[in-house]
Amino acid sequence: MGKLTALAISRLVTKGYYGDGDGLWLQVTASGARSWVYRYRAGGRTREMGLGSAKVVSLARAREKAGAAARQRADGIDPLEHRQMIRRTAEIARARLVTFRSAAESYIAGKSGAWRNDKHRAQWASTLETYVYPTIGSFPVQEIDTGLVLKVLEPIWTSKPETASRVRGRIEVILDAAKVRGQRDGENPARWRGHLDKLLTPKSKLQSVRHHPALPFVELPGFMRQLESASGAASLALRFAILTAARTSEVIGARWSEVDMANGIWTVPAGRMKAGREHRIPLSAPAKALLAACNPKEVSPDDFCFAGGSPGRGLSNMAMLKVLMRLKRADLTVHGFRSTFRDWAAETTQHPGEVVEMALAHIVSSKVEAAYRRGDLMEKRRRLMEDWSQFCMASPSANSPPFA
Repeated sequence: MGKLTALAISRLVTKGYYGDGDGLWLQVTASGARSWVYRYRAGGRTREMGLGSAKVVSLARAREKAGAAARQRADGIDPLEHRQMIRRTAEIARARLVTFRSAAESYIAGKSGAWRNDKHRAQWASTLETYVYPTIGSFPVQEIDTGLVLKVLEPIWTSKPETASRVRGRIEVILDAAKVRGQRDGENPARWRGHLDKLLTPKSKLQSVRHHPALPFVELPGFMRQLESASGAASLALRFAILTAARTSEVIGARWSEVDMANGIWTVPAGRMKAGREHRIPLSAPAKALLAACNPKEVSPDDFCFAGGSPGRGLSNMAMLKVLMRLKRADLTVHGFRSTFRDWAAETTQHPGEVVEMALAHIVSSKVEAAYRRGDLMEKRRRLMEDWSQFCMASPSANSPPFA
């Protein structure tokens, strides 16, 4: 019984412990369950180390286990802490058997709630499925190294530089997340600065910047007359996009609940904005008239301003582009009209550059941002959009802008 006193032994027996000697005890619970326990003192306190159920561990085997624990103590090793360390090591090893695909799916599931829309999640899943999983998806995330990352990137780095750059960035964040989860350690083999930039040509040197084809602003009044001849919700949406200098996704997702016709303001919620911040757009008289023309007699706040072909659905993101194609203007893009607006404002008006940038929902300086949040640039932007609408709706023969 070691150094236990007769009183201590008596108390243990009362609690259901029956000693075999050398720290080995049989514990019997009130329910009758029996298990072997090795009791010892370490750090000034008594510790108990379970050795298994008496149903499956014989007395001889329990004595062997207790003897092994006693020898560890003689070597200065706490047997319970040693066993816990072995279990933790095994758990870490199992965690690091997580494949890259599993790590990626966990990351997407965890972050999707913070992403703006389902399309973003779908793009992540699609690029990984197409370019990454076939090469490294089944590899343990711990084993992903620079060579494997290059095996993914090199086949598409020069032929699809934009896609390849996004793929690299997505691999990088997935591996970073895996490291936080304890599934890998070491440096991130997909990082660019100070690593892959030494092995791959920068994207900026692989392709020139491609701007969206834009209509010269002097041709816009004539184009607007041509556009008025086109029928359907998509043509109305395109005219509205031009008048408000808004993006395609902002226009086709517009709902009546966002429109304040009385005050002439269209508020696009943060969740539908590229910058993730609410954007208020002053509506010019022509823009309000266009909305009024497509407002049905009975409308719900959740209805789309520009209804699609099916009830309760909006336009597709290709609808306005198809209008351009029907007008035999496949040389243009919807986004390009934002450039037309910017060129017109810069070359023909005295409107401040920051007001133009804010009309385009671009990020501006912190000082101007503070002013914007106070609302004192709204009227300046309203004057800008009224001038723009007057120019858009001017007679095609009056191509000399009147707002210089």
